[in-house]
Amino acid sequence: MWNISGEPCTGSAINSTIDVEQQDNNPSIKCNCTYNNNNTCHITHLRVQSLDAHGEIPEEVTALPYLTYFKIDLNYFSGTLPAFLGNLYALQILSVSHNAFHGTIPKELGNLKDLFMIALGSNNFSGTLPPELGNLPNLELVYIDSCGLSGEIPPTFAKLRNMRVLYATDSPFSGKIPEFIGSWTNLTELRLVGNSFEGPIPTSFSRLTSLQSLRISDIYNGSSSLDFVRNLTSLNELILRNALIRGKISSYIGGFQSLKTLDLSFNNLTGEIPSSLFHMSNLTYLFLGNNSLSGILPSQLNENLQNISILPNFTDSNFSIKCGGPEVRGKSGIVYEAESLFLGPAKFYVIDERWAVSKVGLFADKRGKLDIEGNRAQVTGSSENPELFHTARMSPGSLRYYGLGLENGPYTVTLHFAEIGFPNRNSQKWAGLARRMFDIYIQGSLKHKDFDIAKEAGGVERAIVKKFNVTVSENYLEIHLFWAGKGTCCIPKQGYYGPLVAAIHAASDFTPSFSGIRKNNHGGKNKIGLILGITVPAVVVCLVLLFGVLYRRRKPRNTDDEVVLGLGPQLNTFSYAELRAATEDFSSSNKLGEGGFGNVYKGTLLDGREVAVKQLSVESHHGKSQFVAELATISVVQHRNLVKLQGCCIEGNRPMLVYEYLENKSLDQALFGKNELHLDWPTRFSICLGTARGLAYLHEESRPRIVHRDVKASNILLDAALCPKISDFGLAKLYDDKKTHVSTRVAGTIGYLAPEYALRGHLTEKADVFAFGVVALEIVSGRPNFCNSLDKEKIYLLEWAWTLYEMNQALELVDPTLAEFDENEATRLIRVALLCTQASPWLRPPMSRVIGMLNGDVEINVTATSRPSYLADLEFKDTTTSVFSSEVDTSNDYSSKSSSNLFSHSM
Repeated sequence: MWNISGEPCTGSAINSTIDVEQQDNNPSIKCNCTYNNNNTCHITHLRVQSLDAHGEIPEEVTALPYLTYFKIDLNYFSGTLPAFLGNLYALQILSVSHNAFHGTIPKELGNLKDLFMIALGSNNFSGTLPPELGNLPNLELVYIDSCGLSGEIPPTFAKLRNMRVLYATDSPFSGKIPEFIGSWTNLTELRLVGNSFEGPIPTSFSRLTSLQSLRISDIYNGSSSLDFVRNLTSLNELILRNALIRGKISSYIGGFQSLKTLDLSFNNLTGEIPSSLFHMSNLTYLFLGNNSLSGILPSQLNENLQNISILPNFTDSNFSIKCGGPEVRGKSGIVYEAESLFLGPAKFYVIDERWAVSKVGLFADKRGKLDIEGNRAQVTGSSENPELFHTARMSPGSLRYYGLGLENGPYTVTLHFAEIGFPNRNSQKWAGLARRMFDIYIQGSLKHKDFDIAKEAGGVERAIVKKFNVTVSENYLEIHLFWAGKGTCCIPKQGYYGPLVAAIHAASDFTPSFSGIRKNNHGGKNKIGLILGITVPAVVVCLVLLFGVLYRRRKPRNTDDEVVLGLGPQLNTFSYAELRAATEDFSSSNKLGEGGFGNVYKGTLLDGREVAVKQLSVESHHGKSQFVAELATISVVQHRNLVKLQGCCIEGNRPMLVYEYLENKSLDQALFGKNELHLDWPTRFSICLGTARGLAYLHEESRPRIVHRDVKASNILLDAALCPKISDFGLAKLYDDKKTHVSTRVAGTIGYLAPEYALRGHLTEKADVFAFGVVALEIVSGRPNFCNSLDKEKIYLLEWAWTLYEMNQALELVDPTLAEFDENEATRLIRVALLCTQASPWLRPPMSRVIGMLNGDVEINVTATSRPSYLADLEFKDTTTSVFSSEVDTSNDYSSKSSSNLFSHSM
């Protein structure tokens, strides 16, 4: 319907009866022909939706300055989100969700003052939300679910007083939940699910009286009471799941007459359940499981709720379940019993008195019946009967299987998985962007955090078997698959997420002491017990009645693996096989570089993301759990000017780190002619400023505060927009005290070491300030800090810079290959660099002040800048310089006994 062969503003484009979002009008445009006294038409709407279209956003789109509506979601567009979108000043709706975009969000989007809606979800973006988006006064709808962004929500967002909808799910946003959200009094929907936010939930949320839907889950640290919801009487959906909610459930919630869904499960609630909850006229779904609630259920319930029944005991030593499907006999002879019932949102079934299944959770925004996934495709990678994987049980929240009446002793639990609901990630289709992640618990212990079936199996429609050794001590076995808010929510179908399992088998590792013939056979027919979904918890009640024992909370085992698994959602772990495949067996053709910490390889993951894989060559002396705990701490340090740590591999004795891949590689390669990049002056100055901001964040803003220790040009990487990102900023934390606290050894790079660090091993953030000064001079001059191929007076960059400065010829230092440069900025940068390299650390400014001086907002103290004494000490005939016959730019460890000689050559 879109005329692309002639004048586009004809036909459907100007037909007011045809909607731009009409199903058969795709791709579509709409025109406004009222300009210039109805003589001129301009394209105002452009939609290309759900066509699996490829390519990047072309700059030609800026030829549409009247565009108000730009929607290209549900495709496979790639590349970075271009900054030139910020020139579409009339734009009101920008939707690029469900694509394969990567890179950072351009700050230029802050120019779109009329923007009403922005949708960035289901992409592979990196970095943080630009603070400039907080300057958009008309912004009301923000969708940043599964988008890859991280860090804190910028404080500038406090100005978005017109905000009505915020979806921020399955993205590693961190820090405290912002208090200022409580000032968005027009908010009707808020979703903070599957993030890394810390509690408590701000009390300011009590002012959000217009809220109709509130979903908050998976909070870390900081418990909250339910008091903040007292005034939110307009809610029809309240989900505070796994959110560290404590205290009692107050009876006032019974007065929320619009409430249809209430989920307070997996919290620390105590006391009795208010009877008013059971008589709310509209309440349909009520989830209170996994709390410490007490009391009895009322005799009469809302007719939408259901009743409790139980069954007698049974004794056995094994069970096998075909989850979500009919009975299947495996090639190994195991008969997997049928489990193909419709479980609904909150059910507990006891099957044939042998085992039970419990499903709790409601598919948000679900379309159709999604409890059982079916696919007749031939699943590979399994020696079992292929029919085992034709169906699988899926749950939107919690899925538990129980072996009932088991004889106590050691057991092996085997779980069969295959991703049969998603297309291949390399299919070049938007549906291939889907990700499923959930946690695996057995007997209350976390066995696998953020389990991704396709990732573990090496692709979709491939089987993966996980085996676990456990102990049964109270005659039952619990297998719990738990969705913690991670993974995409709406791909390939709306409301599609959560655990998926094909089959379960559990067998004792001992010879049973009984014949295995069940008691109370009841004629061999299945008996089904239906237990109310508002567990108190119901599963516990059932087990208490079945076995006459208390359901005790179990302490997790203090093994390294469990500590690793319980570190939180910030840290993603990769298997060795996955990284080996991604790097083509660590092929030399994929090698990006090497340094003191190890070799770095380019890799491509199954989902198409390009990453840099660093093999650490020096093994930490910490235990595995300590190593990963420190790594998890570093992984939450997020900033626009820091390379993003994607995760790690901890298999074996050589750990690996996985970083975002930056196509323009390192600053030294761009500056010193090792690649074809040519950095003009504005870019160089911007790189200096960005590097300073990254260091200021590490020194003054991050938790924990970090001294980089090895700031140099090769550790500053450039993204597609030539934005600088500091790499290796946390590696010092991963090594033992002998190497990180430098009491006996100094670690760093020749040419960048501060005197107090090189001579005495005294390490503070001022050592990074010194190294930044050296890097700044390299950026200005376009040459390394040491180069013996130059004239004698120019060999040491810092010494040459001082000579020129004292002769009032500082601008002679500027790279002669630059056609033009800003003299004021160059002079300012040189003076700041010289101030940063003063001999005394106390004379060097903090990095936050460096930023102010570079911007011209802070005066540079000229009187504090004088030629350092260590340069005068070098004015003697040095007989050892021949040792360094070529440029040195790799990281090494140096002992303190030779640090004096080292420092004399570092200039």
